Amino acid sequence: MSLSEGFQPLYKQVYTLLTKRLVDHYWKPSEPLPSEMALAEELGVSQGTVRKALNQMVSENLLERRQGKGTYVAEHTSERSLTRFWRLQTPGGETSFPETRILNSRRRQANSHECKALDLETGALVVELTRLRFMDKEPVVIENVIQPLSIFPDIDKVPNLPNALYSLYQEKYGITVISVHDELRAVKMPAEHSEQLKLDAGAPVLMIERTSINIDGRAVEWSQAYCRTDHFVYGVNLR
Repeated sequence: MSLSEGFQPLYKQVYTLLTKRLVDHYWKPSEPLPSEMALAEELGVSQGTVRKALNQMVSENLLERRQGKGTYVAEHTSERSLTRFWRLQTPGGETSFPETRILNSRRRQANSHECKALDLETGALVVELTRLRFMDKEPVVIENVIQPLSIFPDIDKVPNLPNALYSLYQEKYGITVISVHDELRAVKMPAEHSEQLKLDAGAPVLMIERTSINIDGRAVEWSQAYCRTDHFVYGVNLR
């Protein structure tokens, strides 16, 4: 991609070029980027233009700045993933990260809803991962995670899945989840999951449908979670 004085501001062009390098794995997670001066010289723009593009990428969690060391490609550690994407907390706003127990993992064909959510062809194979998540030793979430085998080959054969799947996606499959889209509904607890959450069938619960988005804009994972809200809430901070 060449940079030119055109319709799009130069810093946006730099942002697009550098983001494409991340998509193409030109730089790997936790790898340092060249200095602002070096990038400016390479691209033929001012250092201020590069800094503005990098600032946007940092704000979107694509990059991170380390004091006195420079700018690095953001890495999905388990702690970082949970900090960004785990939303259950106490009513006072205190976050407690979950522990996870895998209940089941099986291959099957995606249903029509999953094909639409993940832009899959009819009959595409997925892995349905069912896991139970605990906070303060109490079960609070039962979750079905849909993982396309075309994106995550043989993921059902990976031993000891981490608490935060996004770290595995990045490290093993080169998939960097940068955002999620959540849809929340109040529903009745399905009978098939009530025992695991220690609730009566039909009890009110919060259902979260989540679509996870890769750095290149693709939807790469879809999940459906049933959450107890008698002691915890879904918390979002808006700025």
